[in-house]
Amino acid sequence: MQAIYSFVFHYPLFMAFALMFGGFIFHLFRERSQYKLGELPSTPMVSILIPCHNEEGCIRETIRYLDKIDYPNYEIIAIDDGSKDRTLEILKELQRTNQRLRIVTLTSNQGKGMSLTMGAMAARSEYLISIDADALLDPNAIIYFMWHFLHFPRVGAITGNPRVRNRTSIVGKIQVGEFSSIVGMIKRTQRILGKVYTVSGVIAAFRKRALLSVGFWSNDMVTEDIDISWKLQLRFWDVRYEPRAISWILMPETIGGLWRQRLRWSQGGCEVLKKYTRSLLNWKQRRMWPIYLETLVSITWAYLFYFTVVMFVLDKLVDLPPGIEVRTIMPGWTGVILAVICLFQLSVGLLIDSKFEKGIIRMFFWLIWYPLVYWIINATVTIVAFPKALLKRKGTPAIWESPDRGF
Repeated sequence: MQAIYSFVFHYPLFMAFALMFGGFIFHLFRERSQYKLGELPSTPMVSILIPCHNEEGCIRETIRYLDKIDYPNYEIIAIDDGSKDRTLEILKELQRTNQRLRIVTLTSNQGKGMSLTMGAMAARSEYLISIDADALLDPNAIIYFMWHFLHFPRVGAITGNPRVRNRTSIVGKIQVGEFSSIVGMIKRTQRILGKVYTVSGVIAAFRKRALLSVGFWSNDMVTEDIDISWKLQLRFWDVRYEPRAISWILMPETIGGLWRQRLRWSQGGCEVLKKYTRSLLNWKQRRMWPIYLETLVSITWAYLFYFTVVMFVLDKLVDLPPGIEVRTIMPGWTGVILAVICLFQLSVGLLIDSKFEKGIIRMFFWLIWYPLVYWIINATVTIVAFPKALLKRKGTPAIWESPDRGF
């Protein structure tokens, strides 16, 4: 039992050190030493895909913001996936004054994966950028994406840097720091290892030839972004992280909305493990093993975390045999050390991302309790999501609903 309890404590500590080290190395040798914004060798057409399902509250702002794009050759393809509100009506209204905008209409809800596939097939370009219907794409994002595609033919996808823009609640403010100190650091560290767990569904770029080689997006995966990332990398396409390709997004500001979002993310990760375990047994896929093992260990940690809590409660009710009892789960000096290291990790993440967003350091105040909350939320959704992923029937369509965006 002591070995389990030690693992439950030391795993977050190990990950905090790993993320700080990996994030710092990426920042030092890739972010600081890479190119500066300048001219590209050419400017081929780029297609911006926007899957929509009941997006009347935000789609107008998203498309109008694309007028600021600092790139001469692009088109906009909005895919209306069986919306029941005024989304399609608004799109047609915008199309009258925006010659770049094209509309693909699906008569029924087919899911985000199918929507993106239909948009990709309709695209005139070899280069695709997918954004969510609430995402405001930074004017320079296309240039940063295209630098990778034009210089490195093995690059199949690039994940951008989503930034949270709704900050009227504590939940919203905490997520601002999370995307800098957790999500951004994870992607930087994974890129140093060579493989990325997932592109960001709210902002990612793809080479159409790479998508075609893997059959485009799957329509039966809860998280199409995680699935397409693994599909591409299993076919030996390079997936990169470009933190300077920014989009401003809306995130849940209620506990219920946050729970549904994180449950979907966790279930999608578990579905990917289930789907690709056999493929990863091939020695040629060994570079994917670190990402696979880290995900598997995280799931194991979640179950052992709650096992430890249950054993602690049982120990208060009955006398457990020596060696399996858990006398306390309250943090002592070891807990203080863990808290300090996690807060240091948050500081490093905020400092690295401060060049993208002025004043983000002020968000540190809202992140004091985040390390504990993050691990508890992560463990809880994993406990619920893992059996859902295992019991899900193969081929079940993954239709979607417009998420909670903090309105």
